[in-house]
Amino acid sequence: MTTAARFKYGEGKSTLHVSPFMVLDVTSRDDRRKISDQAEQKSLEISPDECQKARSDLTNPRNRLSVEMAWLPGVSPRRAKQLLDGLQLDPMAVRNETGLPTLAHCNLLASAFEAVDGAHAPKDLSEFIQELARLVEEVDVDEVIRDINEDRSISGFPEVKSVEQIETELAERKRYFRSAIKDALNRLPPEALLIAITDCVDGATNSGEDHAPELIDELVDGYAVEVQGVLEKEADNVTKLIEAVRKAVPNGESATALAIDRLERVAKNWDRFAQPIQLSTKARGIEHEASRKMAYAIRSLAIELFNEHDKINLSTRLTHLLGEIFSELPEFSDRVEQDAKALSDIKSERAESEQKAKSRDAEWARSIKFSAEVGVVFKDTLAISENGIEWKEKRYPLESVTAVRWGAVRHSVNGIPTGTDYEIAFATRSGSTTISLRKESTYSGFLAAMWRAVCVRLIIEMGEALEAGKSLHFGDFVVEDGYVTLVRHKFLGANEKVRLSWSDVHVWTANGEFVVGSKSDKKTYGSGSYKDQWNIHLIEHVIRAAFKKGVDKLSDYFKG
Repeated sequence: MTTAARFKYGEGKSTLHVSPFMVLDVTSRDDRRKISDQAEQKSLEISPDECQKARSDLTNPRNRLSVEMAWLPGVSPRRAKQLLDGLQLDPMAVRNETGLPTLAHCNLLASAFEAVDGAHAPKDLSEFIQELARLVEEVDVDEVIRDINEDRSISGFPEVKSVEQIETELAERKRYFRSAIKDALNRLPPEALLIAITDCVDGATNSGEDHAPELIDELVDGYAVEVQGVLEKEADNVTKLIEAVRKAVPNGESATALAIDRLERVAKNWDRFAQPIQLSTKARGIEHEASRKMAYAIRSLAIELFNEHDKINLSTRLTHLLGEIFSELPEFSDRVEQDAKALSDIKSERAESEQKAKSRDAEWARSIKFSAEVGVVFKDTLAISENGIEWKEKRYPLESVTAVRWGAVRHSVNGIPTGTDYEIAFATRSGSTTISLRKESTYSGFLAAMWRAVCVRLIIEMGEALEAGKSLHFGDFVVEDGYVTLVRHKFLGANEKVRLSWSDVHVWTANGEFVVGSKSDKKTYGSGSYKDQWNIHLIEHVIRAAFKKGVDKLSDYFKG
């Protein structure tokens, strides 16, 4: 059993199936008398108003022309019935029909578009759109007049003599064709729709090299209006991410690469939506201005990364990205191809600056270098350098350190000092290491080097995490970018958490702990041990520096 296709007007009913010709069961060759008789007969079966309208449309000369051009002009009544029966049974099969008058063929294909559902293969729909678009290009006004007048000579209606009338109705037909295609595309899932229209424009323009049929150009123009909001939003995101890359540069190659990862993902997503427009504008001999603007913004970043920061690998990566997503901009594409050589030339010119950068790196390496022997009889070497932290014959890379803590405990007997124990600890993802010391010089020397080698990076990472909206836990208080959560201590009843802005708290040190407390409530505070809890020294540095700078958010301390 064959199930009728689902069309715009319900099961088995396309636009052609609700034509006045079909409503009254008449042909384009029937005269006024037959049309009137059928209207009276059909009014017993269906709505009299519908029959009256159909009769009016077929007998009024102006209305009739619209109906005729939306029908199958030039097709015999018997053949027309066969085509509509076939359209009901298998809409896509009409694509294989040959030998039909051009406009009739276009109307038949457009009705088949109404049967496209969300499961239709996007590549096939792309080919279908191109078939109709090419066919519409072949519609000839003289041929249409001839086909309509041949039927009118039989039906007794006056011949059409005005080319302008035909052209006006043909323009209306083209609007319908665009609407049929657009509705079919909109029934697809978003990803499939994007694939279909991109593949369609790519095929119709030979990858932007040839002019597309007018119908596809107009389809792209309508698509451009609909996705303008998406493109503008993603373009704003790209602009922000370009700035994020610039800000990440001081944090090193890996941090900058992560920022470029985000930029690349958003730029590629933007290009997915812009691709049909880029191909269409290239085929028309113009450039998509939004693409051009974004392309040069990213290119400026690529040049800056090399010129100012010597990030040759990252610059090359961005250049490759530009070539990939903006190949539809001929002039810009040529420029990108020249960039590799330009970067090489600039590198030679900047040899002196590169040497200075190496000197700065060497100075940093010297500033974090420290080594001392620990122990009285059995000695261990405690050292730190650009190669990592060394302790008890193990080496820990600087970048592997995720947390630090340190502190000292003074001992006395009867008020007489008997010495001080010093402790330094650091953690990695695989565990933690504790170093116990007796010499103050070893303790302070190692800390000074570790601060520059590890702590500065960890502080910056804290700032990034806070700015990204993360919450960081220290002791019994929780730090956010603009807030801190403390504990209100109660004599009776359970303690409760209180979230305050930074302007509502102050800080101090007591009993080996860093304390954050409410300005208005002495019982509301949080603390963490410098010696026993991770990164207390670091968060203290960030908070005090932010207070000194007078900012509302801790991450603003890191900004200029």
